[in-house]
Amino acid sequence: MATVRSDAPGGRYGRSGDERADRTLKIVGGVLGALLLGTVAWFGYSYVAGEDVSGRLIGFQVVSDDAVKVHLEVRKDKDATGVCTVRSIAESGAEVGLKDFTFDQRSEQVDEVVTVRTTERATTAELIDCKAAAGS
Repeated sequence: MATVRSDAPGGRYGRSGDERADRTLKIVGGVLGALLLGTVAWFGYSYVAGEDVSGRLIGFQVVSDDAVKVHLEVRKDKDATGVCTVRSIAESGAEVGLKDFTFDQRSEQVDEVVTVRTTERATTAELIDCKAAAGS
């Protein structure tokens, strides 16, 4: 009659029997994970910290065939001068207006409505970019 085994063959399933190698792999994995997490945090912080001026388009209103009023919210350092670029687009998809606006108010948040002149009737407006003015 054949003998029936009650346990799994050694070293085949689960534990390898070499706890030292398992411990080394866990330590190396932990160190690499911590380095990856630190690198991601560093890149994230440098991206956010490097942004001196940021802007947001709150809304826009087409007021005539040659003008669009745009409501902008700009955040910047109190002493910084920011420049935001706004573009208006016609129904055909063509760019019909482009203008840079300078914000040099001595406050950290500026809420302002500006006007973009257009070459034909616009259907939308978008904020392209906000950055610190050159030389500030």
